[in-house]
Amino acid sequence: MHSGDTGTAPATVMTLLRQRAQQQPDRVAYTFLPDGTTEGQKLTYGELHKQAQDVAARLCQFGEPGDRALLLYPQSLDFIAAFFGCLYAGVVAIPAYPPRANQTGLRIFAIAEDAKPRLALTTSDVLARSKDQFGQAAHIAPMHWMATDDGQTSVVSRAIFDDGILQCPPLPQGGEGRVDFTALAPLGDSIRAAADPLVPERSGDSLAYLQYTSGSTSSPKGVMVTHTNLMHNLLDLDAGWEHTSESVLVTWLPTFHDMGLVYGILEPLYRGFHCFIMPPLAFLQHPARWLRAISDRRATHSVGPNFAYDLCVRKVKPEERAGLDLSSWKAAVNGAEPVRKETLERFRDVFAPCGFNWRAFCPGFGLAEATLKVTAMRSADEPAFCSVEADALERHRIKEFPPLLPGARTFVGCGRAEGETGVLIVNPDTLSPCASDEVGEIWVSGPSVTAGYWARPEVTEATFGARLGGTGQGPFLRTGDLGFLKDGVLYVTGRLKDLIIIRGQNHYPQDIELTVGHCHPALRAGCGIAFSVDAGGEERLIIAQEATLNHQNSEMDELVKTIRQAVAEGHELQVYSVLLLKPGGIPKTSSGKVQRQACRSAYLAGTLEVWGKRS
Repeated sequence: MHSGDTGTAPATVMTLLRQRAQQQPDRVAYTFLPDGTTEGQKLTYGELHKQAQDVAARLCQFGEPGDRALLLYPQSLDFIAAFFGCLYAGVVAIPAYPPRANQTGLRIFAIAEDAKPRLALTTSDVLARSKDQFGQAAHIAPMHWMATDDGQTSVVSRAIFDDGILQCPPLPQGGEGRVDFTALAPLGDSIRAAADPLVPERSGDSLAYLQYTSGSTSSPKGVMVTHTNLMHNLLDLDAGWEHTSESVLVTWLPTFHDMGLVYGILEPLYRGFHCFIMPPLAFLQHPARWLRAISDRRATHSVGPNFAYDLCVRKVKPEERAGLDLSSWKAAVNGAEPVRKETLERFRDVFAPCGFNWRAFCPGFGLAEATLKVTAMRSADEPAFCSVEADALERHRIKEFPPLLPGARTFVGCGRAEGETGVLIVNPDTLSPCASDEVGEIWVSGPSVTAGYWARPEVTEATFGARLGGTGQGPFLRTGDLGFLKDGVLYVTGRLKDLIIIRGQNHYPQDIELTVGHCHPALRAGCGIAFSVDAGGEERLIIAQEATLNHQNSEMDELVKTIRQAVAEGHELQVYSVLLLKPGGIPKTSSGKVQRQACRSAYLAGTLEVWGKRS
């Protein structure tokens, strides 16, 4: 196992941080770019270690080992200290995003109701506007709120460790306090270990944090990530991307998202390299800031969903490209949503003059239930593609086909499984392994597969306890994603639950959505959903699509006609109903994925805010 310059293979990231704080206390680990450009707060390994100890000591006054703590932070370095403070204290962190102004925060309330956290950690600003909002939600149990940026610091730095006893400053109730570790184990063990690296490690099977799913196909579920899961996945992420202690990462991904947390925050610590963090909004408002940060900081690694690369192509102006030097970028990771060949090629064509290397693209596939990564292309490999016949694909068959001929579908390779991770393609109905020319459900095994969903044993068994029919081999994680393997490389074709079946033919909704989103300039690409409903005893195709136009019937009629024609020509399908929505009307997850099932449910319930509907 590689772990930078620590010289050992620690079992948890807590031990890893302690080692770095001892060996490299003054080395800068994280730098915050508050506007995406200007350097703000920095954290060295020594400072992060002390701040995490402080949070842990405060947590021991109000919580117990195994308690859950909701982490409600905007993008900031405060989140990192709070996250490690929870790990040190044995408190289970739940990364989330604070409720935004003028929003209901339904997802966060759903998480709080499910996990029943005892504690809520945040900043002073967020606490002032969120505490009452949570308090008014009668279905959520009361929580102890703690602002970790309120100046109550140095609790641990002023503490004296003596024979397993932590001498604390005055507690809120008054009086001097002595916390006996024997009474607080294993909480005391983790805090004591912060001062004494010789203390034995906590079990790898113990729970590190809860990563709530995006909710793209259902309500959010708390994925139980253990210390073993996390360390194995960090090792897996290190494979093939040429990390060294001199690497530099730029990330704007939200820290409550699995990719933003595991790769954006924890992988730099694992390998011991510098990480620059910018707010997601800084990128979304001006995508050029991301590329400028990579250029100016000579970043070697950065990551984004497919839409981020598309956004750069569409929004970064020629004058903003002037002076960009992307030649240092060794691994441009693309994941979290379907990766498209057209996106990769357009980004290459636009930014090759800026020094971008085509081979830097590293498409990957992963999910929170596997901690993060399942497969990914190595940075030394060129992107891989496979073109297949669309008609055969509708029958779940793979028949290679020239990419430029009509009826061809091209998929992007998401790499091979590394180390102990295993990937199988399985028929979701018979539970038997698929032939090499068949599409099936992607099943995963290995140490990165997490312990299941919090407080949902039945769903856990169905998702994490899959076994092959006949042999009983398993257990496997059922991802719900469809794909195939070619020459060991995984190609993802779509979601099992989102598949549209009309007159016996299979249609992938993302293909129809791509056709619709690009058939007229008034339609917002990436902001449409295709789904089917039963109407008159038949499955019928519905298109819900955001549009940027004035509310005029003549314009709507033209758009609907264009959509119908594009779908008919591209997919030989008749659209039963077209729903034109205002910008922002398509339901999406917190990480930007379209929620097809939620959109379908809203359509059936009549709750979609529709500008115009044409049947």
